Amino acid sequence: MNTPPSNRTRVRRVANNAAYDSATVHAIVDDAYVCHIAFTDDHGTHCIPTACWREGNHLYIHGSNGSRMLKRLMEQDVCVTITHVDGLVMARSAFSHSMNYRSAMIYGRFEKVADDDKAATLEAFMESLMPGRQADIRPGSANEYAATTVLRIALDEAACKVRAGGPTEEEEDVDYPAWSGVLPLTRVRGEPVTAEGNGAPVPAYVHAWYRGAGGA
Repeated sequence: MNTPPSNRTRVRRVANNAAYDSATVHAIVDDAYVCHIAFTDDHGTHCIPTACWREGNHLYIHGSNGSRMLKRLMEQDVCVTITHVDGLVMARSAFSHSMNYRSAMIYGRFEKVADDDKAATLEAFMESLMPGRQADIRPGSANEYAATTVLRIALDEAACKVRAGGPTEEEEDVDYPAWSGVLPLTRVRGEPVTAEGNGAPVPAYVHAWYRGAGGA
């Protein structure tokens, strides 16, 4: 369905670019390493970037037990945003330029993941970053897990905007002698760089990631 789940998620500016279906929301979250979270406290309003991942219909984050942000996120409604820029759209007129993008705004309140589920959830985070990595590394210790808080927010109240394609030209500009088109932007995975002093061979799952298989 392409109906906004709440009044505050209704896209009013260029509403034809809006999407509210869970498949679009999930795809945008799955392609992200970082989200930005806006909240307020006694010091003002903040918008903080943090690593994120998705399981089912929830977006997850984690941090230290002493994190001021994590404490606030369980006390108030917040707004989480993710944006991917896919291209610069060049038009013949300065005010007709645009970008191709995929963005999501998620509203709601974070809840704490139970201690019994924390290890499995953080392992899922590792696997979302690099499939195969969790089985190859030292597991987290009891103290490390105890010092970490994991939060999640439902993706039920979310709005997406997506733009793709070429410029929308004004009729009076189509004969103006300037180039127009799209400059695509893509995320490129670089060749693995082994840490200094590490003698372990590059594992097959890292080579797979470099070739474009697995991970966000």
